[in-house]
Amino acid sequence: MVQIYNDYKEHADFLTVYVREAHPTDEWQMKSNVKDDVCYAQPKTLEQRVVIANDFIKRYKFPMPFGIDDMSNGADAAYSAWPERLYIVDESGRIAYRGGMGPFNYKPAEARAWLAARYGEVKHEALAATPSAAPATTAAPSSTPAPAIATPAK
Repeated sequence: MVQIYNDYKEHADFLTVYVREAHPTDEWQMKSNVKDDVCYAQPKTLEQRVVIANDFIKRYKFPMPFGIDDMSNGADAAYSAWPERLYIVDESGRIAYRGGMGPFNYKPAEARAWLAARYGEVKHEALAATPSAAPATTAAPSSTPAPAIATPAK
């Protein structure tokens, strides 16, 4: 998503919203969370949710605009966001693209294709086949924020 954001941020507004924890220590802890040191209990207060979101932003140097769902989980409920999901909302406020529920149907390439059809494809030079050229990941196994919403800029 970060590459899509970098490619299309001049054409669309992006927002990542942190909703409830996908794999909290007190519910459904994953071994990968322990390995990656992203172990959090399910936040009970907005302040706890803010701490986890800030950790994600700092840890992964996440450049996209970031919001935090309130404790009533309104964004999660409105967008069926948990554990992760992509939406594109057009200028009139209509949902133009509704991605599948993550993790198995979370497909940023579909959102990229919509943006490319609207604004033109952004091409990148092919990376050299060296270990240092491997793209870095920004996803955190437990603290994956959702949904990312691209709204065409006005």
